[in-house]
Amino acid sequence: MRSLKPLFVSQHWAPLSCLQPRFCSKLAEAAVTSRQKRTTVSESFKSQVASGPSFQDFVKGLSESRRAAGDEGHSDKHAYLPEHLEMGNSRRVYFETYGCQMNVNDTEIAWSILKKKGYQRTVNLNEADVVLLVTCSIREKAEQTIWNRLQQLTAMKKKRLKTCSPMKIGVLGCMAERLKTELLEREKLVDVLAGPDAYRDLPRLLTTTDGGQQASNVLLSLEETYADIMPVHHAPQCHSAFVSIMRGCDNMCSYCIVPFTRGRERSRPVSSILEEVRLLSDQGVKEVTLLGQNVNSFRDSSEEQFSGSDLTKLSRGFKTIYQAKRGGLRFSDLLDQVSRIDPDMRIRFTSPHPKDFPDEVLHLIAERANICKQIHLPAQSGSNQVLKAMRRGYTREAYLELVKNIKQIIPDVSLSSDFISGFCGETEDDHQQTLSLIRQVGYNVGFLFAYSMRKKTHAFHRLQDDVAAEVKQRRLEECISVFREEALRVNAALVGSTQLVLVEGASKRSAEDLCGRIDGNTKVIFPKEDVSVQLAESSTAPISAGGYVLVKILSASSQSLRGRAISHSPLRGTLTH
Repeated sequence: MRSLKPLFVSQHWAPLSCLQPRFCSKLAEAAVTSRQKRTTVSESFKSQVASGPSFQDFVKGLSESRRAAGDEGHSDKHAYLPEHLEMGNSRRVYFETYGCQMNVNDTEIAWSILKKKGYQRTVNLNEADVVLLVTCSIREKAEQTIWNRLQQLTAMKKKRLKTCSPMKIGVLGCMAERLKTELLEREKLVDVLAGPDAYRDLPRLLTTTDGGQQASNVLLSLEETYADIMPVHHAPQCHSAFVSIMRGCDNMCSYCIVPFTRGRERSRPVSSILEEVRLLSDQGVKEVTLLGQNVNSFRDSSEEQFSGSDLTKLSRGFKTIYQAKRGGLRFSDLLDQVSRIDPDMRIRFTSPHPKDFPDEVLHLIAERANICKQIHLPAQSGSNQVLKAMRRGYTREAYLELVKNIKQIIPDVSLSSDFISGFCGETEDDHQQTLSLIRQVGYNVGFLFAYSMRKKTHAFHRLQDDVAAEVKQRRLEECISVFREEALRVNAALVGSTQLVLVEGASKRSAEDLCGRIDGNTKVIFPKEDVSVQLAESSTAPISAGGYVLVKILSASSQSLRGRAISHSPLRGTLTH
């Protein structure tokens, strides 16, 4: 480098400025004019660069406070893309949603953002200009379903290329985050990728694809909750709705991909949640389900008055892999305020973690008539050895003690659970312990799956997926069989009782029947007929979706109940018998 150094010393360039070539006057004037034009263009270019995007425009994850400096609201504008180019111009968008209820809520958020930009929603795939798949990565089977669907959509897209309205295909959600490289490169099946924290960027991403290139944003955020976006609820007749209260998960269970696809836990401000629930109540919604990957670990510390020093309380005998968190409004505070908005609106929540059920939450559920007496309590396994390998933070004994405590405080509670069959290192004895736990607790609803190893997880890096596929399947079938036996026993105990049912609509199996759900979330099927307006009254009225009716339970199966409606009834002051 020493030999090159003199080339960059200013004194070597100075003589060049003294070399003045001779021109005739007209040529000299032309040369001066040319130099002036170049100077003007150069200055114009420099001005555009100076006013263009800075480094921060290309960096996601900046704190909301920094991004909002000088602007009180959240801005979706990009300094380097004219706003009119992001408009949908009535282009029709078609959504397909896979996986959990969080994905249903994500669909509503994404649609709210696109609707604001002038897109139209269609339920007809053939007339769609944009097809967006909201995806799940929890198991390999879920991902394979998406790959197969992308092949089908690509075939449709190739046919559409011959028309004047080409179709764009986008993948949103967890699969976009987990398989970003593969999705973009494998057979060029996707035009747009947007991770769970990048839905605000959808209008820009779709605009970028108009030039024929692919566009993606899969960056995770430490702060994004979409608190300022009111989801557009698209459920038929809208008698029930999902409300997201937090995103991400910090538990880092060894089998779970969620922390890597949805990021760290962050809670939505209470005020934003209450505003959405009030709006839903005004629209006549009769049931709201609060959503989160770890819904009962909710902790809103968005306002200074919420920041305290008290530690988060856990269920007795439970622990976490992270340090205890301090301050903030907790789940019990939120549940209290939500339940007060509309006494005739049922409140549910999912999916919780067993560690976050301190007594104050349980007592609140027992006291409020409109908080459903149904708790999802994912166990995953009945073996201490497997629970330790899963990094669940509790033992079988602690879990059973929690079940006992719940049933003491909420005597008529209904419990549901999740179980994984064939996790790394699971033995036949471990499997038998899981079967015995299912029998001992007695659940009415269950979600059971064979283990599917996911890349990036602790299990992928540290454990061996050493249970054969056929063994996993056999153990899963045995778990399902025992689960159904116990669910039948639990449901049969309701025969002869009178249950308050929120009517959902016509039964899928018969137009002569209606269906709905009891407080414990079990489905009830009953004849479609006029019933008394109130008990002991002679006047009758037809039953319609979104109404509450009292139903006498006449028979039970492992999955549903059958009965006969007795009368209409409000939620307030109604007791089941």
